[in-house]
Amino acid sequence: MKDYETLSEAIRGLKAEGYIHDFNLEEKQLHCPQLEQKFSPKEFTVVGNYRFEGASNPDDNSVVYVIETSTGEKGLLIDAYGVYAESISLEMAQRLRMDRATDKIG
Repeated sequence: MKDYETLSEAIRGLKAEGYIHDFNLEEKQLHCPQLEQKFSPKEFTVVGNYRFEGASNPDDNSVVYVIETSTGEKGLLIDAYGVYAESISLEMAQRLRMDRATDKIG
C-alpha cells in the first residue's frame, strides 16, 4: 500500500485505485448508502488502514479502513478515534483491528 501524507490525499488515491464506496460504521455492521446494503463482520475484510494524527488539533485524529466485501465491493470507512470514536460490538472491533505493524501513519 502507498503512503499518504494527509487524509484527503489518501481518500483521492484509494478511490483512484477502485475503492469507490463509502461505508458507515454501525454498532454491529457496516452500511453502504450507495449500495443500500449492510455488511456483517463476516461479510467484509479490512485489507489495509491509514491512521492520521492531527499535529495541532487532536480532533483531527482519524483512521481510513480499506474495505473489500464478500460480494466484491470496494470502499472506505473513515472513522475518528479517541474521544469521538463510535461505540461498536466486540465482533466489529475484532474485525476492524489490524496488526499495528501494518498501520500507515500520516
